[in-house]
Amino acid sequence: MEQLKRMVVFATVVDRGSMVAAAEVLGMSPSAVSQQIRKLELSTQISLLHRTTRKLTLTEAGALFYQSCAQVQQLAQQAEQRLAELRDAPVGELRIAAPVGFSGRPITQALMPLLQAHSGLSLKLFFNDEQIDLVEQRIDLAIRVGRLEDSSLVARHIGDSRMLLCAAPAYLARKGPVSHPEQLPGQDWLALNNESLAPLLLRGPQGQEYKLRIDSRVSCNNILALRHFTLAGMGISLQPQQEIREELADGRLLALLPDWQAPSFGIYLVTPRRDAQPAKVRYALQALQRHLLPGP
Repeated sequence: MEQLKRMVVFATVVDRGSMVAAAEVLGMSPSAVSQQIRKLELSTQISLLHRTTRKLTLTEAGALFYQSCAQVQQLAQQAEQRLAELRDAPVGELRIAAPVGFSGRPITQALMPLLQAHSGLSLKLFFNDEQIDLVEQRIDLAIRVGRLEDSSLVARHIGDSRMLLCAAPAYLARKGPVSHPEQLPGQDWLALNNESLAPLLLRGPQGQEYKLRIDSRVSCNNILALRHFTLAGMGISLQPQQEIREELADGRLLALLPDWQAPSFGIYLVTPRRDAQPAKVRYALQALQRHLLPGP
């Protein structure tokens, strides 16, 4: 490593024409520059410069060696420039992991303007309801929901999303309306695999509580699959409010027991580290935070 530094010093001396001029560029003293050149000549065991009181000239070996040193210097400058670009502008490949339920409009609306404004930025998305190793998969940023396990990752809580009990009109036409939590046992439940592990707690308008253990007819690890079963009239499921706004608005899904609230879940933006984030991650954090904040 020291030899590479000396090569850069040597190339700067040749480019600037003197030790003094090179010292000003490098932020060193002229004597320190001269010492680096002497060490370079000792290590290569060949003279690189002819020194006179008026000027420096390259030896034949120095002229050949300078070409390689100049290439090293140029590569170092290019590397610094690329790092500066990554630091100051969103460029390169942005790798984001998110649950399957986020694969629709919110994440598209958040990231599309960023891609349109910065042509040097590319995007790779990983949608999976199972958590993946961010470091191993080289993930820049992940969207995670629910309770987060303790780890070295940096999590930014951006809000909470309400879960709604939902059913399709066809299901209610077949099973009858649901007007009280006591009617929930015995319904056809569609649930995520982990939802049957703990009782569902519903809170009423006057603070009353109702606990229900879900005995699911259909269970899976994918919220979109449950949504499709629910839309098809196969049963009742819990769905994130911000993900089903369109289905509620056009009547394809109906919210059951609107005065009773199921527990909400936190939405987090997670990165492997907090400091020295490249610009692509900083821009993406800002964009996602604006668009993923749960609405009323």
